[in-house]
Amino acid sequence: MPFALPRVSAAARRRAERLLAALRRDYPGAVCELHYTGPHELLVATILSAQSTDAGVNKATPALFAAFPSPAHLAGATPEQIEPYIRTIGLYRNKARSIHEAMKGVMERFGGQVPRTMEELLTLRGVARKTAGVVLSNCFGVHAGVVVDTHVHRLAQRLGLVARGASVAKTERALMALFPRPAWGDLSHMLIWHGRRACKARGSACADQAICAEFGARCELRTPGGRGAGGIVPAQTSGDRSTRTSVQLRIKGAPAKAAKRAAARGDTSNKDQSKRARQESNL
Repeated sequence: MPFALPRVSAAARRRAERLLAALRRDYPGAVCELHYTGPHELLVATILSAQSTDAGVNKATPALFAAFPSPAHLAGATPEQIEPYIRTIGLYRNKARSIHEAMKGVMERFGGQVPRTMEELLTLRGVARKTAGVVLSNCFGVHAGVVVDTHVHRLAQRLGLVARGASVAKTERALMALFPRPAWGDLSHMLIWHGRRACKARGSACADQAICAEFGARCELRTPGGRGAGGIVPAQTSGDRSTRTSVQLRIKGAPAKAAKRAAARGDTSNKDQSKRARQESNL
């Protein structure tokens, strides 16, 4: 292990075991949703998936892999030749260069075979721990880490597995410490499925989810104060606390309203005031 894992309590580990069981109950068929037939295709697809959807990648890759069916073909092509096949994907020019350089590395340093270790994969252009972890877990059954994408990162905080505002690196290490290594691959898939199907960024489908109800006490959508790990606020409040919350909400919108009133009076002494107020009201 290239880094130390945090210490976790027995109670935290038991809670993680219950969460893992609940995820397995609700998402028994969770798998990688990128389409691929071999390691180099999954490597390419995962590079393409950065800041893009799996669905969008899956629409582009059939034609790409038909035109360039092997690492040698992708290494022999120029980025400009790759670009037309991935033009519908965000940052396609940068990704075309990364794919070309990564496949050159596979050909020149690994005999045309996608490497099977985290350390070797990280030497390829466009490959960070998430991409390497996806390939290792799904193609080779090697669990060298926990894949932390935007869904896993969001859910780890909402489900109280890491503190609010934790970095991706801290999130991965916390999950590695909490869950047994053989479960790391499935854990990522199940959290991703839960994030895509239920615990979405805006939380529109959270209300009726058993997992959210049991483990989501720290979710910012369920806690008026929005506190993270170590500062749980019940989802339902009563008495003066709920009153304070409503007052805070009214105060939060005050700057924007004040700026609008000033503008109506013709007060333009500070042109940035209204903009800052709108930004604050959106925090």
